[in-house]
Amino acid sequence: MLFKQQAWLRQKLLVLGSLAVGSLLYLVARVGSLDRLQPICPIEGRFGARGQADFPLRALQFKRGLLHEFRKGNSSKEQVRLHDLVQQLPKAIIIGVRKGGTRALLEMLNLHPAVVKASQEIHFFDNDENYAKGIEWYRKKMPFSYPQQITIEKSPAYFITEEVPERIYKMNSSIKLLIIVREPTTRAISDYTQVLEGKERKNKTYYKFEKLAIDPNTCEVNTKYKAVRTSIYTKHLERWLKYFPIEQFHIVDGDRLITEPLPELQLVEKFLNLPPRISQYNLYFNATRGFYCLRFNIIFNKCLAGSKGRIHPEVDPSVITKLRKFFHPFNQKFYQITGRTLNWP
Repeated sequence: MLFKQQAWLRQKLLVLGSLAVGSLLYLVARVGSLDRLQPICPIEGRFGARGQADFPLRALQFKRGLLHEFRKGNSSKEQVRLHDLVQQLPKAIIIGVRKGGTRALLEMLNLHPAVVKASQEIHFFDNDENYAKGIEWYRKKMPFSYPQQITIEKSPAYFITEEVPERIYKMNSSIKLLIIVREPTTRAISDYTQVLEGKERKNKTYYKFEKLAIDPNTCEVNTKYKAVRTSIYTKHLERWLKYFPIEQFHIVDGDRLITEPLPELQLVEKFLNLPPRISQYNLYFNATRGFYCLRFNIIFNKCLAGSKGRIHPEVDPSVITKLRKFFHPFNQKFYQITGRTLNWP
């Protein structure tokens, strides 16, 4: 009889212990990451009106779980109204560049409690059919957020589409624009690799990169090939500068974001007038993936999709040399315009 009572007591203690540990983990997850358990840091009053300067960042972090439920569609109009949630037009847009690291940048910025991301590429400004639906349609594609937060979306096609600068200017002439770039030849090969993978999935053949990048008739760089044309950053940027001053652009080094993300993210925080919140705790290197992954708190981690970081095909070294020589004067002009020199060969 005594043995049964002892066994019953041990079982009860085990259950109570599990509940206590579970409750503790839940509370830590709701409050946020351990490095965020510090005195409340108010958002600086540079986002606009509605008393945003008085809204604590930790409160925003605490409510992220609620926003996640709204993103999943588990909300009613009454709940939205009670929590003072809104769907705001973006105050910043990642406009490009394709295969420059736009998805990684967006996901990393989403670590900041004052940032809310649009999960999907909306293609409002570069798609005539979507643009014809009007600005209200665009706003309703944005995630729910608190008025004190800023919404960011990314659509890499914006950077190279001729009509986009004017369309964005008409929406908000003071919007902040983020451009993430990689070494132009590497970016062009990455662009090719993504298209090649899509062709192979459909059992279709595709030309080798060398045949597309080099004109067989002239043996010169083929500027009609889209992957090459996209990497001439200065040509596209000049079109944007007809509508926006250079001060409204921030250049992100996509190559450095892969190897050393924190300094790049801190520069973006400063550009967006966000108080510094992203720390080394939020970024950890995954040796298996070969990339940095994201740590929101002690429970929730996230790595980018497996399609990121594709292995590039081998390319003839002479073609790489020719491309780098071709891009060099455009790169120099890009450095001059933006005021940022990147270590490209």
